[in-house]
Amino acid sequence: MIAIKGGKIYTMGPKGVIDGGIIVVDGDRIIAAGKRVTIPDGCETIDAGGCYIIPGLIDAHTHIGLEEEIYRVEGDDVNEAVDPLTPQLRAVDGINFADIAFVDALRGGVTRTMSMPGSANILGGQAVFLKHLAKNPAEMIYRQPWGLKAALGENPKRVYTGQKKTPVTRMGSASLLREAFYKAAKALESEEKDNKDSWKQQPLMMVLKKEMPLLLHAHRADDILTALRIKDEFDFDLIIQHGTEAHLIADELLKRKVPVCLGPLFTNRAKVEMKEVDFRNAGRLARLGIEFCFITDHPVIPIEHLRVCAALAVREGLDEDYALAALTCVPARMMRVDHELGTLEKGKKADLAVFDGHPFDYRSRIRFAMVDGMIWRNEG
Repeated sequence: MIAIKGGKIYTMGPKGVIDGGIIVVDGDRIIAAGKRVTIPDGCETIDAGGCYIIPGLIDAHTHIGLEEEIYRVEGDDVNEAVDPLTPQLRAVDGINFADIAFVDALRGGVTRTMSMPGSANILGGQAVFLKHLAKNPAEMIYRQPWGLKAALGENPKRVYTGQKKTPVTRMGSASLLREAFYKAAKALESEEKDNKDSWKQQPLMMVLKKEMPLLLHAHRADDILTALRIKDEFDFDLIIQHGTEAHLIADELLKRKVPVCLGPLFTNRAKVEMKEVDFRNAGRLARLGIEFCFITDHPVIPIEHLRVCAALAVREGLDEDYALAALTCVPARMMRVDHELGTLEKGKKADLAVFDGHPFDYRSRIRFAMVDGMIWRNEG
């Protein structure tokens, strides 16, 4: 067992902030968290006096392990850009678990991420939920599969216009996505056992059965509206990825309770559909009642700077408490793992980050992170 004592604990749960509290960890679980906690005999004790203790941060949209920063050719496994419909692909089959970004993530307090295929294809493949510290690479897989990646907008158009095949317009993109769900719905209704494409349709059928959500890349408001129309037609769970113009159609998102993975914000306007990129968008979404979390889209923004994105959004008007929630309990809820992650409470996974200052202060350094009770120390 391990006891962490003396820090300022942001539980992100009902107990709120506990100054000078104690967290006791047994195995991969928190067994106690509070002000008056008895430390068991023989327990290893870590003094976190003067530190800030927060739940491990969750980055809900990255390409970690699939698109490596250094190895731009050898380490590029993010897009199978020869067929616009590849739902059968699994991100887990392309992950390099030795990607140096996993350690970078811990240095930024990020303990878990969603890694997914890119946005070259209308249907890119299945995402995988990863943890950043484990005894061996196989144990870094937390949830698999988790969500089906889809894309609308400029990226599929650019890729397939060059290949002179559909889709070359937004109409073509929407048509392909709609057709894929139509075929999967028919297969689901008739339970076709001899359907030669059934293995390819299985991920779509999982989405239709609400066993996992559609993770749809869309920046522009019109592309988000297209996604909402298709959601209405087939009744699946949808999470908008990026959502640069989501604040412009907040009413439509609210009606359907569709959340947004917001970002990357700490970047330039790399293409036309990103002209509305602005740190103020986070505050706008919060005030409009849209549930969102921050993402880096690593390696677009290095994953260790996830908390910097939130800090800059606070500077531009976002409530500080919501900003911290949008790194912890909100993505946990959006990713359907809030029964295990996102808060520091009894019974939850022992995922946490300990900083020597407030996590939104650029001068703060991480002292150590914990993932499933395993400790990583910042010795750099």
